[in-house]
Amino acid sequence: MVHSPTPPPDDAPHLLVVDDDLRICDLLSRYLSDHGYRVTTASSAAGARAQLAGMAFDLLVLDVMMPGESGLDLARSIRNGSNVPILMLTARAEPIDRIAGLEIGADDYVPKPFDPRELLLRIGNVLKRTAQTSVQPIEMVRFGDFVFHLESGDLTRTGKAVRITDRERDMLRVLAARVGETVPRQDLAAPGAGSSERAVDVQINRLRRKIERNPTDPVYLRTERGIGYRLVATP
Repeated sequence: MVHSPTPPPDDAPHLLVVDDDLRICDLLSRYLSDHGYRVTTASSAAGARAQLAGMAFDLLVLDVMMPGESGLDLARSIRNGSNVPILMLTARAEPIDRIAGLEIGADDYVPKPFDPRELLLRIGNVLKRTAQTSVQPIEMVRFGDFVFHLESGDLTRTGKAVRITDRERDMLRVLAARVGETVPRQDLAAPGAGSSERAVDVQINRLRRKIERNPTDPVYLRTERGIGYRLVATP
């Protein structure tokens, strides 16, 4: 039976692969499509520009050594007006060449010959990093009558300041930055603390007495048994 992979969904990340070696374009198009990406190819910088003029891409894979306009020149030109992630491919493995690509704003660099699995991993890592940096940082978290401001570390209740210790403030910053997620105890421990997990439990209990109506049955600062704690926000 002939293998017929399921086409990637319409909202899958869209990659543009640019390489003058048509065999590599074909290989990567099939391999990356099989792993859930939408893929468009071009065999030259001019072809890439034509594709970029008509479509938006989530990541570009550019070969450095192309006849005419090189991948480095193309990447430099793209960086003048776009922050789209760029991964460079090249047969030249000299450090100076890798540095040149990174200096003009490439996000990663893979030397040829390469294992398609490594390229797949690097593409995934670049997309994760750029997605994280594009998310707007959380400025404040509201839970019940309380509002915690991450930058200043101020905790207020119906507009009035609530006194908290520096350790309580540090823990709230970690919890608020990951609001809704379970935060392991070790992530809440003070650096260099002795019996750190026990110390975290003690500090959490003290903090609950300041923000919970019933500290023994917490609504906002919940325990995830055996793991850590979770801050629950309210609208």
